[in-house]
Amino acid sequence: MDWNWQVIFDSIPDLLGGSVITIQLVLISGIIGLFFGLVLALLRLSKSWLVQALPFAYIFFFRGTPLLVQIFLIYYGLGQFQSIRESWLWQPVLSQAYWCAIIAFTMNTSAYTAEIIRGAIQAIPVGELEAADAIGMSKWQRLTRITLPRAFGIVLPAYSNEVIFMLKGSALASTIALMDITGVARTISARTYTLMELFFAAGIIYLLLSWVVLFTFKLLEKKLNRYMTYEPPDVVTRTIS
Repeated sequence: MDWNWQVIFDSIPDLLGGSVITIQLVLISGIIGLFFGLVLALLRLSKSWLVQALPFAYIFFFRGTPLLVQIFLIYYGLGQFQSIRESWLWQPVLSQAYWCAIIAFTMNTSAYTAEIIRGAIQAIPVGELEAADAIGMSKWQRLTRITLPRAFGIVLPAYSNEVIFMLKGSALASTIALMDITGVARTISARTYTLMELFFAAGIIYLLLSWVVLFTFKLLEKKLNRYMTYEPPDVVTRTIS
């Protein structure tokens, strides 16, 4: 099979333009998802089952259903309710594919992130927490000065994998007509009949973005764990089937 390399070169500007949308989706949903994931993780660590119940159900649903289904439920499903269509959020947010994708990605990644952070907190050596109690730290001081900094040092390897999964999962945004990398590749390939060439180029861009993510997290992990002399224990992450 002869490849049309010219169409790849001609499509690079459009694919790079689509990568801006991809990066925005991953970055915005990742930041918001990290915050909500932290809150969910702390609630899951509560000793009260009443406090644990809601975050457990949330995590169970979003980890147990496909991301594509979640995107469709938010983008197509919410419009079925008249009260939502008449709300002030409908026009600027809930009727827009871009924001619906961000909402879906945020809710999905926050569920996985919550379990990753919970596992990291539980992996903190008990002696460090006991030392904080011994010097009279309050619960808030222990959380902000010991627990969270140590947990984030432990969590980075697993969380970098989660960001990679988010990056690859962002390709599903093209199913609701967003022109991300995959959306641009699909559109151009349908017009030029060069499916292999366009998706090969799209795959290379995803690969480069993945390398940037891994390299960034490697530097961050090295900085945060520069005083550690042991390998961080494994924590909960997604598995590749």
